[in-house]
Amino acid sequence: MTIPLYMYIITFFCVLFPFYHMFNAYLSSRKTPYYMKNPPSAEKGISILVPCYNEESIIQTAIEGMLALDYSNYEVLFINDGSSDLTMERLHEDLKLKPAAFAASGVLKFNQVKAFYQAANTKIKVLDKVNGGKADALNAGISYAEHSIIITLDADSLLKPDSLKIINGAFEDKKVIAAGGMVHVLQGRNLAQPDQPVRLSKMKQIVRFQTLEYIRGFFTYKASLAKSDALSIISGAFGIFKKDVLLDLYGFRKTVGEDMDITLKVQQYRKKHRRRKVLFIPEAICYTEVPESYKDLFKQRVRWQKAFTDCMMYYGKTLFPTVFKKKLSFFIVFDALCSGVLLSFFTLFFLVTQIFFFPIEHTYPALLFFLSGAAGSNLLYALISLKISTHYRNAFSNRDMGYLAWTILADLLVYRFFTLFFTIYGTIAYFGKKDGWNKVARTGKKYIVSESDALQKADV
Repeated sequence: MTIPLYMYIITFFCVLFPFYHMFNAYLSSRKTPYYMKNPPSAEKGISILVPCYNEESIIQTAIEGMLALDYSNYEVLFINDGSSDLTMERLHEDLKLKPAAFAASGVLKFNQVKAFYQAANTKIKVLDKVNGGKADALNAGISYAEHSIIITLDADSLLKPDSLKIINGAFEDKKVIAAGGMVHVLQGRNLAQPDQPVRLSKMKQIVRFQTLEYIRGFFTYKASLAKSDALSIISGAFGIFKKDVLLDLYGFRKTVGEDMDITLKVQQYRKKHRRRKVLFIPEAICYTEVPESYKDLFKQRVRWQKAFTDCMMYYGKTLFPTVFKKKLSFFIVFDALCSGVLLSFFTLFFLVTQIFFFPIEHTYPALLFFLSGAAGSNLLYALISLKISTHYRNAFSNRDMGYLAWTILADLLVYRFFTLFFTIYGTIAYFGKKDGWNKVARTGKKYIVSESDALQKADV
């Protein structure tokens, strides 16, 4: 039996965008960006906003990470968003907080701030407010931030000590109004020696899958979109924005996925303010804790897919009419929506119908052609992404190569079908229940952030 023409067409679109992103990201990695050539002499003021809701198990690590930053002109605002656990008590204990008074700027709306605190002998401030969700907490932080550059950071995300210096250099270009940083998986890292190889042997298999996924997603996909001037998501784990732009946009919208929403708002802002730039800065790195159970991974990925669907519904009226005029619209509609979401539904439909409703001798050639094409492109995508990651000194030790090879193989044969399910379920679930944060449980692990942490652990 010959392979139907539509299978050639579908397979072509399966591999078209991955090949484009591989080629584009590889070219981007070969060029040294301007901010790495001539570091600025003066430090611009940077405010780091960390929304906190029930973060008692990770908050001490977050504080240690902030104190390890290699920069002078910065402040940190921990925004306790009505936590019901001991988050506020841990902040008091670790920071020796004292009551303070801060003045708000701008016109953003947010729930009541009950108290303000200043940490003893540090650049850290704490806002204790009534619960309103992550977007509400960020809006409060923006209003009380003192500096012109805002970094939004999750409580389970730690910045590499030199990240602020790199961001300072990137924002030396006055046209830059927002940027996304590189996000790595926190598990398996020794942050006291961040340039050491990633330790896959220290991870659960589910974390290894996500490690490979983050490498593909940031080193290749986001890098390619940024080079094409079509970056649609600045990660909620690590985003950088000009404060005046956030104020002009009335801050973050309360939605299931505030990161994609604010990115699209910034991109719309650029239409009215020509020559403004949105960057991806792979040299500025944060490390984030990822789910260690499939239950938590499911909750996280369903939330992400709901966020994407929500933005398609909310911004579709501006995206679809400009699909052949704007690069951003083109990649969101044809790459993310058609090649990502709609093709996931087609893949499921095709596999089910071919396997269960047609004789195997009729379906075998089409199945083999489709699956081999998808697997081949995904394998090449992973290998190119790993190649790019080594350029940025994100490598794996030789003794972990077996774990890496197994993870790549298992990703192709097993994990990809999990992500297919997450995409389909999350899209359908959005129309049943749009909201719902479904916060992922923290692991409660103690991470090595500094050399002193490493010495203390060695003494135990």
